[in-house]
Amino acid sequence: METQAASTPRGKRTRDAIVDAAAALMYVDGVAGTSVDKVLAASGAGKSQMYHYFKNKEQLVEAVIDRYLEQILGNQPAIFTLASWADLETWTEQLLDVHRRAGGPIACPLGNLAGEVGDNPKLAPLVDQAYRKWESHLERGLTTLRDKGELDPAADPARLAQAAMTSVQGGLLLAHIRHDLTALEDALGIALTYLRSHRLVSGKAS
Repeated sequence: METQAASTPRGKRTRDAIVDAAAALMYVDGVAGTSVDKVLAASGAGKSQMYHYFKNKEQLVEAVIDRYLEQILGNQPAIFTLASWADLETWTEQLLDVHRRAGGPIACPLGNLAGEVGDNPKLAPLVDQAYRKWESHLERGLTTLRDKGELDPAADPARLAQAAMTSVQGGLLLAHIRHDLTALEDALGIALTYLRSHRLVSGKAS
């Protein structure tokens, strides 16, 4: 399922306004609570413009998922260049910094969607794909460490990345619900400890 790309700067602004409005509304009200009319009112776009870029609401949700992932990754730039154990620590600090801001800890927008559409056969795979893209950056960094001889060659970077993501998501959920950053701090600490348990130092397990 592919959404229509904007072909002009003006068209891009209109499409972005629609997606941004939908993303903000869905973050608070969920997919079910966000009608097309609400999105149009918030974005200032017309119905014909909406349906030029998105054939249906599912395509709009797909674009929102992409926007959420873009925002999430933009807040943790270290994830794109992971090449050392210190880089992994920087990544966790960047995650924490987002939730130290006023209003934090905030809910993960992908986590919100997963809770709502996890049983939807069309939308759930799109959320999973976003998570897998997020994980892929961790997997690539861990693969780099393995290739450098700093990670156990028997370790599976994909499984390690998945385990780290599991900790991250659990920490984000509890931190938000409890308004307590320690849940995320502890979850990230657990993730780093688990990853380091596969570390090699001078050819030996650390």
